[in-house]
Formats: sequence, structure tokens, C-alpha cells
Amino acid sequence: MNSYPVDGKTILLTGGTGSFGKHFCRYLLNKCKPKVIRVFSRDELKQHEMRQEFDDNRLRFFIGDVRDVERLRRAMEGADYVVHAAALKQVPACEYNPFEAVKTNIHGAQNIIDAAIDVGVEKVVALSTDKAVNPVNLYGATKLCADKLFVQGNAYSGDRITRFSCVRYGNVIGSRGSVIPLFLKQKETGVLTVTDSRMTRFWITLDEAVELVLNAFKYMQGGEIFIPKIPSMRIMDLAKAICPDCRVKIIGIRPGEKLHEALTGEDEARNTISYHGMYIVLPSFSWWSRENYHDADKMPEDFTYTSDKNDEWLSVEELRKVVFS
Repeated sequence: MNSYPVDGKTILLTGGTGSFGKHFCRYLLNKCKPKVIRVFSRDELKQHEMRQEFDDNRLRFFIGDVRDVERLRRAMEGADYVVHAAALKQVPACEYNPFEAVKTNIHGAQNIIDAAIDVGVEKVVALSTDKAVNPVNLYGATKLCADKLFVQGNAYSGDRITRFSCVRYGNVIGSRGSVIPLFLKQKETGVLTVTDSRMTRFWITLDEAVELVLNAFKYMQGGEIFIPKIPSMRIMDLAKAICPDCRVKIIGIRPGEKLHEALTGEDEARNTISYHGMYIVLPSFSWWSRENYHDADKMPEDFTYTSDKNDEWLSVEELRKVVFS
């Protein structure tokens, strides 16, 4: 039987009632042997619904906000690992409410770091996003700042036990923010709206997102950004997969939107390695004697991992299977 780094561990999961959070819990409860998963979030109704849906005594539900560092300290007491998934993620909402985005995505990240160090959490993995690479909107800028905080959080931990790392990925199939639910709804009208026909995106399943976090816990020594090797897709191929008979209406690229996604930046190339099916951006400042990554392949200095120059692509048929499976 497979063993997992979370087996026997008490895990605190912020943003635990979101798409990733629920799937993370389902995956761990079905395939791993966690001691306890503490679901930390603000919405009591979603927690109530999740409690009824899962009905598993290994789940604990904590009402709280990542803006409240004292609540985080209390919630983290006795936890071995923390997965930080809480964030304001909607680009338009962050643009219209910039102070709130900063309070949750940046101040919240600092609170996670402070609380984890204070109570002696062993490992913290924070969820990042492709939008943190060369950000063009406030959401991406706040997540870039959060990434920097988590990487450098290891300097604040020093000789203490706590270590921080990040995982970074693109669009998640089946998540609430995915374009798939929009296309499926628009299919009924016979018209799908696309911002730009040239657009490409990385694509990852919820299972793969959870497995990336588990790999981060397995290999992390502190300060790494773990990036999965995943396929790209063309937005027009996705439209064909969902409704080949629908008319596609081009509505123009939205503010803060990119034609293509990037999961690494040019400035990160010199620290990027290929290791066990992942790219890993190692920290510029190393606080540890390297135990892992000795057999890794170093990437060239001009390396970037972008959705338009990927070696792996999903076809229309493969997308159709993914959407309707």
C-alpha cells in the first residue's frame, strides 16, 4: 500500500470549503491516512454543508479569517502541516476592492507565516497561481508578493522547525473559476463567448493539484516553488469540444487578462530544475544543506514554461473526454 507524507499528520487547511479544499479533503480521506484535517474558513453555511456531505469524524471545522492572526495561532496549535488555499481569487473583484485583496492575500500570508512559526508547525505549503508570474493585475501582484513572503518566511523561521514552500499551477478543471461551467451554460444558447481566439491555457485536474501539494510536502526543504508538468489547451479547441455546433463570439480581451499563461519567469530560470515530473524553482537564498534534488536536471538560463510553447497539448477529443467524463 502506498504511503503518503500526510499519513498520521494533523493538517490545517485554510480556504477549506473551496473547490480545491473540498477535493483535497476528499482525496486525503479516501486515499491517505491523515489523523485530522482542520477546515479553516469564514463561511459557516459552506462548513455546515461540507460537514453533512462528508460525515467523517477526521474533519474538524474552524470558523476564522486569515486576517486574524490570533485565531490562526489557536487553530494551528498541535498541527503538523498547513495548506494555505485561502485567497481572494476573482480578478475583477480584486481590481474593484484592492484594499481587501491586499488584506487577505498579503497580510493573510504574513499571518500564516507568523502563526506557523509561533506554534511550531513543521511544514507549510501555500497555493500560488500562474498569474503571479509577470503579473498584469492586482490579484497576480498580491500572489507574487505572497510567494515572496512564503519563500523568505524561512529566514524568519531560522533554526526553528517550520519550513515554507509554494505550489504554482494554472487553470483547474472543474473548479468554480474555470471557463468550463461558463461554456456549458452558454451551450444552451448556441453562442460561446471567447475573449481572443489565440488564447492558450495550462490545464490541471483537481487530483493533480492535490498530488502536487503532497509532492511538495514529500520533497520540500524550504523556499521551493513546485510547478507541475501539465498539458496546454487552445481556447478554441475547448469551445469545439464542448459545443462544436455553437457559434463563437469574440468579445475582446479583458483588462488584466493574458493571451498565454506562464508558470515560470525569465528571472527564475537560473534557479529552476526538473525533478520527478515537476519543475522546481529553488530559493535564491539557501538556508539548508541540500538533501534532495542531487539527481535533478538544471534548466537553461533562458528557460520559461509558458502555455503557448508547451511540448504537450490536449486535443479536441481529449478535452471532450475531460469535460464530459
